[in-house]
Amino acid sequence: MADPDGVTKDQVLSALSQIEDPDLHKDIVSLGFIPEDSIEIGDGHIAVKIVLTTPACPVRDEMKAQAEELLLALPGIERVDVEMDASVRSTGAAQGPKAVPGVRNIIAIASNKGGVGKSTVAVNLALSLRHFGASVGLLDADLTGPNIPTMLGVQVGIHADTGLAILERYGIRAASLGFVLKPGTPVVWRGPMIGSGVKQLLHDLPWSEGGELDYLVIDLPPGTSDASMSAASEAPIAGAVVVTTPNVVSVEDATKAVAMFEKMKVPVFGLVENMSYFACPHCGERTDIFGTGGAEAMADELGIDFLGSIPLHNDVRAGADSGVPIVEGHPESSVAEAFRTIAQRVAAKTSVQHFFAEEATAGAPAEA
Repeated sequence: MADPDGVTKDQVLSALSQIEDPDLHKDIVSLGFIPEDSIEIGDGHIAVKIVLTTPACPVRDEMKAQAEELLLALPGIERVDVEMDASVRSTGAAQGPKAVPGVRNIIAIASNKGGVGKSTVAVNLALSLRHFGASVGLLDADLTGPNIPTMLGVQVGIHADTGLAILERYGIRAASLGFVLKPGTPVVWRGPMIGSGVKQLLHDLPWSEGGELDYLVIDLPPGTSDASMSAASEAPIAGAVVVTTPNVVSVEDATKAVAMFEKMKVPVFGLVENMSYFACPHCGERTDIFGTGGAEAMADELGIDFLGSIPLHNDVRAGADSGVPIVEGHPESSVAEAFRTIAQRVAAKTSVQHFFAEEATAGAPAEA
């Protein structure tokens, strides 16, 4: 279809092909971001829909503005409507370990050292992805020390009489052994039982109820333990995020987590530096309590990405203790914004992994 001045669909696609995805380094037309039936032309007006691979795309607004500028430059076009949409694609479901039904992408949050705020990062990243419009689940794989119930404001042992189940909180679906353990009950399990528990949480719970999940965030226990290895072997993980603090000991331990995932052929999305610095709420002075720059320097040395830093802030601690995570309790804060920025980077990397998986599948030899 063309408008009275002769603008055609091919011209529209040619104009939009000048927009490049900064992570995939290909134009959005060849990547299939413009559905065939999404272009309407007439009376000096163009309407088009751009369907990205994640609603948390960090360059979403820039792409929209660029598309509007390019289309308005076409002859005779006076008005442009660009609709931005997203359809999250599945990563790794067709290869490797058994896929989790109803889950498109699994993101593991890990550390090799306790006390670095890994669970806090997992909860706030999951909620940040939901903030952008994704459907998100959160699996607490720290079976011997489940903290997710408290951080989500869910009563510990809420399902003690009914059995393990998924519940919804703040718009995400969550599962934790803490939902069935009465307060103070220890989990004294050996390695094989922990591996079996992780497998059950992944494959025996109905994650698909209520519709497919775009992302399932797994909060792994600290260390290179049976739970971490079981998660990597029992399901196709799109990528891992390793959490550390800036101090030397924590960063050194984080490298061991990176090495474990690389050994298990799980992509490492990058490092997050938690408790990066303390900003005085009264005078604003910055204090580097745990040192500074350790995670960023280590990421550079390891050849992986530095995903961002989270400051040491009382509202983060208070939110975790009260069951109102900071991205929910103080969404306007700079700390919440830092979590959202990291979530966008993680989502973008997940999309890149899908692209790599597609290329690998396309290049694989056909079965006899």
